[in-house]
Amino acid sequence: MPASAAEHRAVVTLPSDTQILIERPFDAPKHLVYKAWTTPELIKRWWNAKRGTVTVAEVDLRIGGTWRWVLMTDRGFEVAFHGEYREIVPDERLVFTEIFEPMPQAGSLNTLTLVEKDGRTMLTILTEHANKSNRDAHINSGMEAGMQDAMDLLEQVASSLTDN
Repeated sequence: MPASAAEHRAVVTLPSDTQILIERPFDAPKHLVYKAWTTPELIKRWWNAKRGTVTVAEVDLRIGGTWRWVLMTDRGFEVAFHGEYREIVPDERLVFTEIFEPMPQAGSLNTLTLVEKDGRTMLTILTEHANKSNRDAHINSGMEAGMQDAMDLLEQVASSLTDN
C-alpha cells in the first residue's frame, strides 16, 4: 500500500545549537537512492526542487574528491553549492562539506546515512555548522520548502531506476 504524503515529508529537527537533522523515508532501496544522489545526470533531475534547471552537477566521488551543483532558478538567479567528500561507504554513508558559494564562511559538514528495511530507505542528513548563527541562517534561509520538493523528486528518480 502506498504511503501517505505525510509519511513522505522530511522531518527537520535541531538536535543542538549547531546541528540540523533531516530524516525522510523513501519507497526505494538504498542503493538506488544513493545512485540518484551521486550520479550527475540523475542529480540534474531532482536537485532543481521544481524551481529551475540544474546547469552543473559535478561529482568526483572519492575521498578528497569534490562536488559542485548549480541551479539557475526560474527567477533568473544562480544558486551554487560545492564541497569535498570526506568519507564514502557506497550505498550507506557519505560525509561531505557543503559551501553555499555566496556565503563561504558559513559552510557545514554533512553526514548522509541510508538505512534500508523491507525495500524502503530512511535517509538521514546531519548537518553540522561551526556555530549557532550559521545554523540559524541556514534554517532561516527558507531551505526547508526547497528541500521538501527536492526530496520528493529524489524519491521519484530513485524509484524509477532499475538495478541494471
